[in-house]
Amino acid sequence: MSATRAYVNGESHYSKGQKDASRHLITYLYTKDKNQWKLYLEELKVPQGDGTARVALLKAGDNAIARKALLIGRNHQEDLDDLVWLFVNFKKVSFLAKAINEWEQGDKLIFKLFIIGEQINAKIKHNILTAADQQKFLQQISIISDKLTINERNFSNTLGEGTRKIKDLLIFTNVFFILIIICSVCLYYSIMVKRLIVSKKEIEVKNENLILVNHELDHFVYSASHDLRSPITSLQGLIKITQEEDNLNQIREYLTLMHTSLARQDQFISDIIDYSKNKRKQIILEPVSLQEIFDEAISQLMHFENASQISITKELLVDEIQSDSLRLKIIIFNLLSNAIKYADNTKQQMFIAIKTYIADGCNKIEISDNGIGIKDEFKDHIFEMYFGTNKNKGSGLGLYIVKEAVENIRGNIYVLSENNIGSKFIVTIPNCHGS
Repeated sequence: MSATRAYVNGESHYSKGQKDASRHLITYLYTKDKNQWKLYLEELKVPQGDGTARVALLKAGDNAIARKALLIGRNHQEDLDDLVWLFVNFKKVSFLAKAINEWEQGDKLIFKLFIIGEQINAKIKHNILTAADQQKFLQQISIISDKLTINERNFSNTLGEGTRKIKDLLIFTNVFFILIIICSVCLYYSIMVKRLIVSKKEIEVKNENLILVNHELDHFVYSASHDLRSPITSLQGLIKITQEEDNLNQIREYLTLMHTSLARQDQFISDIIDYSKNKRKQIILEPVSLQEIFDEAISQLMHFENASQISITKELLVDEIQSDSLRLKIIIFNLLSNAIKYADNTKQQMFIAIKTYIADGCNKIEISDNGIGIKDEFKDHIFEMYFGTNKNKGSGLGLYIVKEAVENIRGNIYVLSENNIGSKFIVTIPNCHGS
């Protein structure tokens, strides 16, 4: 009973941390106040800490990592033994297993909220956050909050059902002992009933508080959605001014800026989608044609600036391999895209050379170009998230996603590059993924 009460108390901290984090993130989304971002990160640590504890307990049982993570989740130091003991010894009991499953679903939603937070922060840092982005992110946060509310409520209800079953079992046991030693057990039974009543009242009070907090959050989201009309109205005014502009050169300049911004935003969204797919989709080994992937990627990239002026050659000594087609498409598309975007327009002949071959028992994909190359001081950072040598040409996610995709199929990638000379990316893919 003490352990279940501790879990209910921990759930209240989990829920409050999540809702406060959502509130601070929404405030940050509209005010861009760095203090709100710090508050969001601090509050998000609470459910993240509980999530880390759950994973650690499932893998290793009672351990220092789980206990430290539970403290980050604002669970009381004196409750740690009960929390760990109940989880380790009774995690397969029906009601607790169901509660742990709700907990896992909630952690997945917390991770989604974390990703959204990183996206918002990245856009604000790069000053590319638009009113449409704000509306999209607000809707995503609202959906996640609603789903988390259901998970949190199910978690509490499940533990409540388990508590009531435990209560019934305890009452039966107490009655049995009353028949044996009436006097002593009567006193014990009276104390237990009082504790159960107090526990039930505490749970009811906490549930009422959760309902109140959820109602307030729903009200806030509803009000904020109406406030979005203001920036939309402002944007409509700007469009109207452009429509009334008589200077064709000025109009063309406005349209060029709009097109550039939209193209950059589209690339960023595409990178985020690739990142999400690479993170979440299961690896599927199947026969894959490198010829088809290269042809598809080249046809999709032909609309890029200067793409038609670049000579692309292919020397495919290996075509069909056993690998994951989604990751290979992400790798090849991003490498070719970079080779085209960072081509050197000052050179009389621009080229991209594609090769596939087998070396050291592994499949090799080699993409070379005579583009602008990479400066020495950038080479150690090109595979980092949001790192880019030219933010006007990319989101800074492309090579980071490529490296993660390569690692997912147990391969490796390295680059040879000289500034103003060109670059060569070599991807190594194992012949036998399971080895």
